Amino acid sequence: MIIRKTVNADSTGITQAVEITGKFLKECGVKDKELNRSVLAVEEAVGNLCAHAEEDGRIDLRIRSFLGRITVELTSKGERFDPTENMTAASILDEEVGEAAQEMISGIILKSVAEDLKYRYTHGANRISFTILKSPRQFLYRTLGAMAAAVIVGFVLSALGFEQFNHMADSYVFIPIRTMYMNALKMVVAPVVFFSIISCIVQFSDISELGRVGGRIILIYLTTTVLAVAVGIGSFSLFKPGNKLPPDADVWESSAAELASKTMDVSIKDMIVSIVPDDFVEPFVVSNMLELIFLAVVCGIAAGLIGRYSETVKDIFEAFNALFLKITTMIIHFMPVAVFCSICSMMMDTGIKTVISILGIFGTFLFGLVCMIIVYSLILAFVGKINPLPFIKSYFPSMVQVFSMASSNASIPINMEACDRLGIPKKIYSLSIPLGATINMDGTCVHLAVFSLALARMYGVEITRASIMAIVITIIVLSIGAPGIPGAGLICLSVLLTQIGVPAEAIGLVMGIDSLIGMFRCMSNCTGDVAASVLVAKLEGSLDKDKYNAPV
Repeated sequence: MIIRKTVNADSTGITQAVEITGKFLKECGVKDKELNRSVLAVEEAVGNLCAHAEEDGRIDLRIRSFLGRITVELTSKGERFDPTENMTAASILDEEVGEAAQEMISGIILKSVAEDLKYRYTHGANRISFTILKSPRQFLYRTLGAMAAAVIVGFVLSALGFEQFNHMADSYVFIPIRTMYMNALKMVVAPVVFFSIISCIVQFSDISELGRVGGRIILIYLTTTVLAVAVGIGSFSLFKPGNKLPPDADVWESSAAELASKTMDVSIKDMIVSIVPDDFVEPFVVSNMLELIFLAVVCGIAAGLIGRYSETVKDIFEAFNALFLKITTMIIHFMPVAVFCSICSMMMDTGIKTVISILGIFGTFLFGLVCMIIVYSLILAFVGKINPLPFIKSYFPSMVQVFSMASSNASIPINMEACDRLGIPKKIYSLSIPLGATINMDGTCVHLAVFSLALARMYGVEITRASIMAIVITIIVLSIGAPGIPGAGLICLSVLLTQIGVPAEAIGLVMGIDSLIGMFRCMSNCTGDVAASVLVAKLEGSLDKDKYNAPV
């Protein structure tokens, strides 16, 4: 939406400009607080143009609204002036007011728009443009735009068949940028998890309260994990995807065999024993989440038991937590670029034919993820007794962000920000989100259930009731022990297929689109983490209902 008006360069024109702006902003649904600030900024800018305009001059006013972002452009012929220095607030201040007060108020007004303030003097005309309102969904729009552009560019490059050019673009542009971005996020994951959990624990004055909250979080995670396995098996039973392969079917045996050699230990005993590290530094180096959580819990509890040094240590931990969260925020600003490169690379590597070949299994998997969102909504509605719609609306922008990252660990800062936006106390989400990124893998459970049963069907492997029970137990253990990083799903799937007697080369059928599957897995995993955090906050009676129900 755009509006263009011309007003006189005098006090009457200032009044008209203010009225036009106010009316336009009301039509856009801008709240009173933002409307008044925006009108004040326009009044200030128009007043200064009037002071430097030609006699009987005119001012062209253009206001544009696009995707929630509202910008103003003002043009008037006259003598040149610097708006960052010469805004005297003449339009809104009485001449009797002191000069120092004028400069102070003018500075406050200017500061509200200076971030995007642009000034040009061309052909004898002063041109001022600035943003008076930024959309809270601006980052979402940029990310979605990057995703759409990447799909188009990736499809075109893949369809044209310039293999040498595509290989060079992928190897020297897309993969390096994606790798640098993911490395930057991985760099801060360990300290973010460590210091956020410690900062969470030191906020609990009563250890029994910490035990109650932690127990509820783990119980909810285990419940949703079991439900996710059930949803995956149910989705497969409903659609039964995966036609039996012909005897001479060609799959990528060498790659599959190499992947199958990467085994995971599914022993519950060994997994519990490995939680306690034998070195304080190594968990940070290798980003072992279970060990990091153990260290953070021990340090957090100990911080409250060292007497007069407790407050000092707590302040240090809080400071480091704020530092690494700020670093993470700075890194996330570059996400649209990383999203574009990641999806372009995936489109060129995967190809359309590979995606179509297993579309039935993939569609069943997506159906299962949609069912999991419904499950979360029902849990919030009947257990938490809260409306799930605000949760879905508020978390949707974060869904898009974590989708492109394909890593639960790397998505921790984004999920923490989403929790804060939903009104969840920091002392809850600082514990639930890092813990969920480690043990709560609902999307992975759906993926393992659907693809293992579908591949078994394609290879003619009979699945009995006993086999189903073995699959359920193995999936639960694998999902808890699976690292929250891209590619972990394939390793888990290879272990599961071996357990049920499906040939290792079956992995080759889905290897090509695992990067795409991983994005959806991560999105579902993270959605479950935040939904559980909302439920725990509600059960604890600490959910900020005003923030939770605030319109997005």
